[in-house]
Amino acid sequence: MSAPAQRIRALLDAGVPDSVGHVLAEAGHDVIYHRDILPERTPDVTVAATALENDAVLVAIDHDMRQIAQKYGMAARGGRFDRLSLIRLCCEEVLSAKRLAHAMSFVEFEWDFRARKAARRMWVEIGPHHLRTNR
Repeated sequence: MSAPAQRIRALLDAGVPDSVGHVLAEAGHDVIYHRDILPERTPDVTVAATALENDAVLVAIDHDMRQIAQKYGMAARGGRFDRLSLIRLCCEEVLSAKRLAHAMSFVEFEWDFRARKAARRMWVEIGPHHLRTNR
């Protein structure tokens, strides 16, 4: 598979292991670590807003980020987070980097698909036995 048209800039949420960032960096993408730009215990809404401000995909492992997706919907509706892209790791922390590495071509494909239309965003879930996208 060819390289993605655009590099992914990813903001890792506080609970995401550094090893996930290493997987993204090794694939040629830019990584922003939560601790480098936000204080501990920053509310999820602020983390999501920071991802948007940095034109970054939010990478989250906690269940709270799913609430943002459900509250603001999967489809863009002109709301505050209608352009937020999310990679949600739905697995144990110890598996997260390995699962992301296995799913990297899928994530890059979805990123490229998102880039074809300005209004699209990327919502990907990576579980221990599944990959899911919401378009």
